Amino acid sequence: MPDLRVRALQCLTRRDYSRADLRARLAAHAESAEELEAVLDALQAERLLSDHRYASQRVVARAARYGNGRLRQELRQHGVSDGDIEAALPEAGDEGERCRSIWAKKFGRPPASAEERAKQMRFLQYRGFSSEAIRQALCGVDEE
Repeated sequence: MPDLRVRALQCLTRRDYSRADLRARLAAHAESAEELEAVLDALQAERLLSDHRYASQRVVARAARYGNGRLRQELRQHGVSDGDIEAALPEAGDEGERCRSIWAKKFGRPPASAEERAKQMRFLQYRGFSSEAIRQALCGVDEE
């Protein structure tokens, strides 16, 4: 168990992990699932491992490039609970403003044709922005 704890601490000193990610990373080194869960529980009790902190850091780091839908999906893939995800998403800022910023950086001008408009919308949808944020970005509508 001390060896497993040392491995976990070595991982956590480099960057934060979600509990599910750290479990997957350490599973090959654990003698049993119970031992692994005990180490993870101890790290959480000591506040060295936190899904909420992981989600917050991940959202802040990736919010400038992606919409809330994509951020939500990525965090779920890393085993973060919906409660922690919803608590972390407000730290990303206004989705509409982020969408307009990315649209302006990528395209910079309104679409000249329906095909170009569809291309711009698909790009923003792929980035995980809501249809409302995309509509506002393309129409230039400012929300009160």
